[in-house]
Amino acid sequence: MTDETTGHHSPGPARAAVAGRFRGLLDDLDRTSGTAVADAATLILDAVAAGGLVYAAGAGHSLAMVCETIYRAGGLACVRPVWAPEILPLNGATASTAAERRPGSGLAMVEQVKPGPRDVVVVFSTSGRNPYPVEIAQECMARGVPVVAVTSMPASASATARSSTRLADHATVVLDTRVPPGDVVHPPESPHTAAVSTVLGAYVWALLLAELDEQAAARGVSLPRWVSANVPGGDEANRLNFTRYGGRIPEL
Repeated sequence: MTDETTGHHSPGPARAAVAGRFRGLLDDLDRTSGTAVADAATLILDAVAAGGLVYAAGAGHSLAMVCETIYRAGGLACVRPVWAPEILPLNGATASTAAERRPGSGLAMVEQVKPGPRDVVVVFSTSGRNPYPVEIAQECMARGVPVVAVTSMPASASATARSSTRLADHATVVLDTRVPPGDVVHPPESPHTAAVSTVLGAYVWALLLAELDEQAAARGVSLPRWVSANVPGGDEANRLNFTRYGGRIPEL
């Protein structure tokens, strides 16, 4: 709709409803997160201080969140993505779903990347019920590696159980994104579009990075961060990170 007096386009009722729903979910996340964000930041700071890596895992559209953690302006340079081409929808949508549901897929991935006790693993999965993310978290915990689960407890409670346990059962800290079952939020009376998981996941990660920055300053720990490669001096500032982590993070 266009305001005839100003010529500005104002959002219609559908856009306003979606905007309100998104903001409401963000507020809900803030109200219910408790100390989880701070606890997760402490785990990551401990890993950084010990010279460890942050392993970020996810499958399907949760790989969007893995991308959010790696080689990102303002993000940590010591993050290694945990993924395989078969779990990426761009390499075949139905094939990626099948791979995520295949028992043994997560175990094989942990064996491939071999995180250790001085590292920390962040696993993104909204439903948290497929074998791939559950096995990654379960195996890492068994190896003494701390796990941060970024998942939705409401969505997980109603998701099809493809594993006997869920991601949140195998985590040192659970970050509950509060994504509703089915992910979509519009229209309110019968949602079938406007997925919210990526927005909520990115918001949680941004909160964690801010908390991490504050904790690192208090402890006197220097965090290895990326600078945007599109600003003057960005390439030069990032060169040290490539030198420092290039041999340990093949994806760099």
